Amino acid sequence: METKKKIDILSMGRSSIDLYSNNIGSSFVDINEFSAFVGGCPTNISVGTHRLGIHSALLTGIGDDPVGDFILNFLEKEGVITEYISRKVGKRSSAVILGIEPPDKFPLVYYREDCADINIDISDVKKIQFDQCKSLLISGTGLSKEPSRSATIFAAEQASLKGIKVFLDIDFRADQWPDLQSFGTIVRSILSYVDIIIGTSEEVKAAAYTGGGEAIIEHSQVNESKIDADLSESVKSLLSKGSKVLLLKAGTDGCYIHHSNTEAPEHAPGYPVKVINTLGAGDAFASGLIYGVLQGWSWYKSARLGNACGAILVTQHGCANFMPTFDEVIEFTKDKGGFD
Repeated sequence: METKKKIDILSMGRSSIDLYSNNIGSSFVDINEFSAFVGGCPTNISVGTHRLGIHSALLTGIGDDPVGDFILNFLEKEGVITEYISRKVGKRSSAVILGIEPPDKFPLVYYREDCADINIDISDVKKIQFDQCKSLLISGTGLSKEPSRSATIFAAEQASLKGIKVFLDIDFRADQWPDLQSFGTIVRSILSYVDIIIGTSEEVKAAAYTGGGEAIIEHSQVNESKIDADLSESVKSLLSKGSKVLLLKAGTDGCYIHHSNTEAPEHAPGYPVKVINTLGAGDAFASGLIYGVLQGWSWYKSARLGNACGAILVTQHGCANFMPTFDEVIEFTKDKGGFD
């Protein structure tokens, strides 16, 4: 089947049903009601970039089950290009249960044992019409197990060979890896194919980590594990592997833009808001950043758009279902200095 539209960004990796607590502020053990949304870092980004106004496609695996139907139905209604989504017979779509205890506790429980999206393989990647694509987004979790690991590396390699811009969202989830050292080793092995790295300070430290310690997880927040390492040295280490730019997400402080050929980073300030839920904010940031980069904007302006998208999302209940449109971002920023 031929894609009818050129693809601006093809995102590859996780997709899931996300069950978010409706009891905002309650501890996990006291939750008695959930809302069902769609999630997964690349899935969120495919929706976020499409809502901003570019052609987005998703390569993932879903189960031959009602949860797979739920995910696919949402993406098709959104207008995301779904022809690279494959049903994995005998596998289940993945699921995540999430608590919301603002301002700083957002526990996650993953159900991903041999799930459908980790079973995407090289045959799925071979279906990609790379001549239709402007850019590729891969994520760290997609590298956590085979056959998704080889498929992800193969996709990055093929995109790089064809001169297609490759984004890496580090997306470190400590409970998806046997140890911190395995994560760092695998991520560093593909950086020669990656143009742009996106991550938090702890994710950057995890990706560069060569020590003997472990990631520290508190309150089941596997997306915010703590790494005992020097951030500045970690940034330099990752950029020495071949990537041109590293976008360091810094929450309410915005973003720091590190270039491989300059010493000091450029700071793109954030947009202060009242936080309800930080889960998915990084994916909203990546969506805005990718949109700006593909429009030919400066790194600063692109990062500012990303910051605005992230700020909007932290005031919402979930991830993909709440990604902002471009008009919503314009409205949000008009009395806050815009993007410049």
